[in-house]
This record gives sequence, C-alpha cells and structure tokens, in this order.
Amino acid sequence: MVQQVLINDDDYYVPDANQLVTEDDTPVDNFASEKQQRLLVGSLYSSIQQQTFLAAANVGIYHTDGQPAIVPDVFLSFDVQVPENWWEKQNRCYMVWRFGKPPEVVLEIVSNKEGDELGKKLQIYEHMRASYYIVYDPNQQLGEKVLRVYELRGTRYFETSEIWLEQVGLGVTLWEGKFEDRQDTWLRWCYQDGTVLLTGDERAEQERQRAEQAEQRTQLLADRLRAMGVDPDNL
Repeated sequence: MVQQVLINDDDYYVPDANQLVTEDDTPVDNFASEKQQRLLVGSLYSSIQQQTFLAAANVGIYHTDGQPAIVPDVFLSFDVQVPENWWEKQNRCYMVWRFGKPPEVVLEIVSNKEGDELGKKLQIYEHMRASYYIVYDPNQQLGEKVLRVYELRGTRYFETSEIWLEQVGLGVTLWEGKFEDRQDTWLRWCYQDGTVLLTGDERAEQERQRAEQAEQRTQLLADRLRAMGVDPDNL
C-alpha cells in the first residue's frame, strides 16, 4: 500500500508522491505507434487555442491508491494544466487526486495481442471514469474492427458507433494522407464536420499556399492593368 500524507486540516489524505514510480525509463514502442501518438498530441496543441487542456503520450496516470499507474498511448484532459514546476515528483505524471478529475479521453494503439486493451485496460479506464476510451487497432489484432469507441454511461462503458465525442466537442476519424513524409492511414482528431485538426506543419503549409495564391492574384491584376495601358506601379 502506498504511504499516505495529511495535506490539510480536514483529515483528507492523498498518496505520497515520493513513494510512487513516476517514470521507469523503459518504454518500448514501435515507429508507427510513436509517430501516431505524436500526430494526435501535436495536432491538439497546434489547433486548440481557446481552451486549457493537457494532452500527452506515454505518461502514467495514477488513478487509485495502492494500484500501479496505467500508461495510455495518449490521453486528453480538459481544464487542467501541468504545474509550473513539472520536475517536482508530484508533478511528473497524472495523479487523479492532484488534478481533481480523470482525463476525458484515453486512447490505446494496438501493436500486438499482449496489451489486453479490451480486457484489463478497459476495466481500469472504466473504473477510473474516463469519459471515452478509444482503441485503435490498425492491423486488426483484436478482430475486424480497426476503431472502437467506448463511452462511459453511468459507471459502465458501452461501445458506440459514434465517432463524435459529444462531451469533449471533438471527434476521431481515419484519414488517408501524408504525415512527416509517411503516406498511410492515420487516426486523427476532427471537428463535427469531419475536418481534421491540423498539425503545425500543415498549418504553415496552408498559410504558404494562401500567400502564394494572393501573390498570383496580385500579379494577374497587374498584368490586366498593363494590358489596359495602366502602370500598376504608379497607382
């Protein structure tokens, strides 16, 4: 059992962070999962500007006193942020009792059949009361479904065909395209109309194309003026 400490005069106890394993330096993942995680987390930070949130990949979540952390591939939690001194022991991972709530969304990317994503992990996230649990199975290790979405209703998870996560105002979608020079099928966040949340590189490319189109329109107008005998440089 994790040691507990008194933190206020109301006899409310929380686990002592010094007794918890906040990192073990032994993550083992594959290229595809790592890149997919980065796409999901990065696009949130490049696209959501008006709301406070915390998104991370491979960061432990401590949810129950006496139980080890669970480490989702990606999680998303709204209305919270990492404390300023994130190197302090109690601030290095997501401790539900410190943030005051579980993440709204937890997501697992299936690489093999060893992760028990539809068994023990589902039960843990259900007990933790994460609003949504997403299982992305690109190689169909667990069956025919590539994407499974579970929604918490009351105290239980129910699989849903909805990819729009009403409680968080985001959706998920499978997207064919290129990310960091890799053409593939990617899991991405999307808006309700299906438009995906852009990465920083995509946003920069979009702005570059807009500037180029504006320059082309300006040049076309200048050419037309010259054809009419008007010098655009003297306007």
